[in-house]
Amino acid sequence: MIIWLASYPKSGNTWVRAILSQILLTGPSKENEVLENLKNISSYPKRKHFLNLSDKFIEEEDFEDKEKVIKNWIKSQDKINSEKQIKIFKTHNYLCKLSLKNKDSYSFTNLENTLGVIYIVRDPRNVITSLKYHYSLNNYKEAFEMMENRKMWIGIKEKTIPEAISSWDDHYESWSRFKNNFLLIKYEDLLEKPEKVINDILKYIKNFIKVNLSESDVKKIISNTTFENMKNQENRSGFGESVRDKNTKERKKFFNLGPKNNWKELLDQDIAKLVENRFSATMKKLNYVD
Repeated sequence: MIIWLASYPKSGNTWVRAILSQILLTGPSKENEVLENLKNISSYPKRKHFLNLSDKFIEEEDFEDKEKVIKNWIKSQDKINSEKQIKIFKTHNYLCKLSLKNKDSYSFTNLENTLGVIYIVRDPRNVITSLKYHYSLNNYKEAFEMMENRKMWIGIKEKTIPEAISSWDDHYESWSRFKNNFLLIKYEDLLEKPEKVINDILKYIKNFIKVNLSESDVKKIISNTTFENMKNQENRSGFGESVRDKNTKERKKFFNLGPKNNWKELLDQDIAKLVENRFSATMKKLNYVD
């Protein structure tokens, strides 16, 4: 069965993966091995998940065929779960049911394959600044258009399996309807209340996986997974998940601003208002606006 670590892009998923990977090691790793241990929690979808299915993925273009991917979401998860082990996967997919040209519809996942969901959400006014940087967008207007696009996919033409992410609010609303074993984590709490968040994650995971951590282990995990520590580790050794700037082709820093990403200082008032007006209902639910 799968526990999904789900989020809209640039919302703190990698940060929570770092915490989870430390917990699943049944103890903190060395301070300089935190990013290396992220490999213990893989992403979905990946090419390997779609190999050896009845619908053959052979040519390079097959992995960019959205309809072929949609048809095989459940089949690929059935294959993963045939191993009869609990797996944790990071995903940016929204919890959707999409129709193909022939009108057949397919769900991203189902109750037979899903054990639980850890969902990470972030104030969209800070998401927009991270999106602009990460995807080398020209301005915040482009980032806003990406965030409000209900037909948005990422990963197309990037030699990865594409992911349907929809709009920022659709993404959250879709996963929040999943009531079985659902844990919500706010990015802002990772910054302000890391000990509480880590203990919440630990309590959640113990429902499914046997984990024995001492109080000193938890404190070490908190220390290991601070934004500054991971940023320093990236500066020393690099980070394989960093992306290249679309213009300069140079590697960008993955751990860029973090706590310094303050929309009040970075966003023009008109862009902030665009975000607040477009996503007001969901932002109110999450107490991002009154």
